[in-house]
Amino acid sequence: MKRYVLLDTAPIPNNGGALCLFEYGEDFVIKLEGGKGGQLMNTRMHGSEDALAAIPCKKIAARPRARVLIGGLGMGFTLASALQHLLEDAEVQVAELVPGVIEWNRGPLGAKAGNPMLDARARVLNEDVAKILQAEPRGFDAIMLDVDNGPEGLTHSNNNWLYSLDGLTACARALRPKGILAVWFATADRQFSNRLGKAGFRAEEVQVFAHGNRGARHTIWICELKSGA
Repeated sequence: MKRYVLLDTAPIPNNGGALCLFEYGEDFVIKLEGGKGGQLMNTRMHGSEDALAAIPCKKIAARPRARVLIGGLGMGFTLASALQHLLEDAEVQVAELVPGVIEWNRGPLGAKAGNPMLDARARVLNEDVAKILQAEPRGFDAIMLDVDNGPEGLTHSNNNWLYSLDGLTACARALRPKGILAVWFATADRQFSNRLGKAGFRAEEVQVFAHGNRGARHTIWICELKSGA
């Protein structure tokens, strides 16, 4: 019988608690310490993480020297998907707040996603994605956010800013013309659409299966800058 085996615990900066990495049979699972929120992610169900990068990167793949930003390394599947759909002259920057998550992707998690951190196009930073957004106006062709479960930060309350009007406006300013913002949610959020519009985006809500073509669905917002934004 499979059981959860705790491999490591990684503190979340600024007194945000901790993440725990478990081995579960042939898979790995990340949970919040103390069990709040159940599983945050696992290596068996990553269809929506793949789609978070695949949908926007296909739209901008032909651009020369395309540059994209991923907020949240997770288990590396979004990074791997972005690299799969971009050209050899692209740059994929990843901002990950928790140092331990980066180390896990260098170690036991790496092979599950195909070791995307070894790709020369990948640049993984131990940094708050909010700081990068505000520091690089018109810096990216696409931005993909998967830093929490949705607009109410589960893993870290500071994540709430990213989903606020100020945070979404910062995303708009960090995008190049015809840039695309993709945001992962565990569930749909109707109020989020209004904030996206106020921030200068035309948005489409896409439902994606977490694994294959059945089971739980997650929501990805695909947002394009309006003309003149």
